[in-house]
Amino acid sequence: MKDDILKDVSRETIELLQQLRVLVEKWNKSINLISKSTVPEIWSRHILDSAQIFYARNKRFKRWLDIGSGAGFPGLVVSILAQDNNINGEIVLVDSDTRKCAFLSTVKRELSLNLYIINNRIELCDRQGADVISARALTDLSNLLKLSFNHMNEDSTLIFPKGKSWREELFAAQKTWNFSWEAVTSITDPKSVVLKIGELSRAN
Repeated sequence: MKDDILKDVSRETIELLQQLRVLVEKWNKSINLISKSTVPEIWSRHILDSAQIFYARNKRFKRWLDIGSGAGFPGLVVSILAQDNNINGEIVLVDSDTRKCAFLSTVKRELSLNLYIINNRIELCDRQGADVISARALTDLSNLLKLSFNHMNEDSTLIFPKGKSWREELFAAQKTWNFSWEAVTSITDPKSVVLKIGELSRAN
């Protein structure tokens, strides 16, 4: 059932995603990209979970910003699927860890992906003006909104997967931020959601 999300992609795209899985497994032996307990489930726990973030967007994009990219989920998967959908927008991956950025650069080169990598803290990056901003397993929603705010444009969509405590995070964020939101049930965990945030502004 979960694999249905990729039922319409090309064979070449599936091969690229499989190559990504192999590279993550290889690099994870030397640097901590993902939890070792999830390595046997990379396809469902990380690749399909990232794919649903890509498909959660409402429109084509000129710039997609992925914050705290780490192992490249969802940023690398977004790049692969954008290529499959003939979307030529810029995809920017930001991470402060130099070793993880080396991994991202290796995948970019070996899979011939069209993306940009910034080795820095998002707070120190130039304003990105992104149409879509994503982050996965980085921090709570209030902090994600704070990190994203300066990198939005007037019509940005923020897409964040969240676990079973998503309602509590949403309630806490609404104390300091105004925004529209939609929660889509995750295909990888029925207790989790993909949150789609728009019209973000500071409360008060």
